[in-house]
Amino acid sequence: MTSKAQNIEAQQTTDHNVIRKWAEERGGKPATVKATEEDGHAGILRIDFDPPDEGLDRISWDEFFEKFDEAGIAFLHQDRTKDGKLSRFHKFVRH
Repeated sequence: MTSKAQNIEAQQTTDHNVIRKWAEERGGKPATVKATEEDGHAGILRIDFDPPDEGLDRISWDEFFEKFDEAGIAFLHQDRTKDGKLSRFHKFVRH
C-alpha cells in the first residue's frame, strides 16, 4: 500500500492531541448539538466548521474532551481525500 493510499483511509483515535490538531488544521471548533444539552452539560459532540452551524453551540476543548472521555467514544477521521486535499470526513464511534 502506498503512503497516499494510507492517507485516504479513515483512522480511529482517542488521542486528544491528534483530534484537536486534525480539527484545527481544517478550521474546526469543538461544539455540541444545542437540542441535546442537559443541565449545562455538553450534549452530542460535533466539530463545527465555518460558517458556524446554527444548531450547534461551540464549547471549549476542555469541555469537549471531558464529554468525549465520559462517553467512551473514539474519533474516526480521514486526513486526505482521494485527490490529495484535506478531508473533513469524521465521525464519533463507539470503541
